[in-house]
Amino acid sequence: MDTSTDHEALLQSFITKTLRVTTKDTRMFVGELKCTDRDANLILARTHEYRVPRFQAEDLGRRINLSSRFLGLVVVMGADIQSIEVDAGRMRRHVDGGLDVGGGGGGGGVSVGAGDGDSTMEV
Repeated sequence: MDTSTDHEALLQSFITKTLRVTTKDTRMFVGELKCTDRDANLILARTHEYRVPRFQAEDLGRRINLSSRFLGLVVVMGADIQSIEVDAGRMRRHVDGGLDVGGGGGGGGVSVGAGDGDSTMEV
């Protein structure tokens, strides 16, 4: 299989899994993957969107307050995806007091990086 086929197969294996998708503008979408295509566009169901307040976006190494809202069914364009994390169920809770996004603790899972023009995936 070529690299693009490998990436498609990897994304297909995540169908019905809960994903945390971070976009290049620092938004995070947490929802169940329903569908993907060859361009890595994702359809997520039961999705919550989390936004880092602009003044905190530069300092992600500390505990931050996130604003969130329920969106339901969403399409995330593959070109806008910064990273994908599988098994982000711990993010599903509504964030009231903040969320530690500086790594460490809980969750585990598979990370898929989608860098600028980079076609590699880390698993």
